[in-house]
Amino acid sequence: MLTHTGTQTIETERLILRKFEYTDCDAVFRNWASDEHVQTMYSEPAYRTIEEVNGLLEKYIGNYEREDYYRWAVIDRESGECIGQIAYFLVDSKNHFAEIEYCIGADFQCRGYCTEAAKAVIAFGFDKMNLHKVQICTKTVNAPSKRVIEKCGFTYEGTLRDYFFMDGQYVGRLYFSMLRDEYENRR
Repeated sequence: MLTHTGTQTIETERLILRKFEYTDCDAVFRNWASDEHVQTMYSEPAYRTIEEVNGLLEKYIGNYEREDYYRWAVIDRESGECIGQIAYFLVDSKNHFAEIEYCIGADFQCRGYCTEAAKAVIAFGFDKMNLHKVQICTKTVNAPSKRVIEKCGFTYEGTLRDYFFMDGQYVGRLYFSMLRDEYENRR
């Protein structure tokens, strides 16, 4: 049975994963939410105005009262800036699994931040939420995201072919997962 705790602060060597705050609005807009390429890879629209980002934050912050809601602002410890987000956007209480999604600003990619955040959220899922399985997916064209998934130790499960239509072409969706015993054996 899952133990729902809601979004709790997680600290890593270089990051603080915490609930979003309205004061994150400018950094969210500047660092990733307005970036067309980052948002396309994340399967979300780019936000054109600060007001749109504020509306997004209202949605996130409003959901924190739910115990089964898990979305973290990824904060760089050194600068205090919100450089991205990570979430269990799909939580299946009946079947004891959750699916991770993440997004890191272009200026912060390929530095290990996303891997560090993902490993922390995976540990939270197994250790605090009592998950049986964590799953994750990425687009076939998103090589940086695939590297994060591999570094975290997920097992490839399959590809949904031609799942997304972007930039005039079809793109597949790669699925990966990690079971509790696999997580425990890697510790």
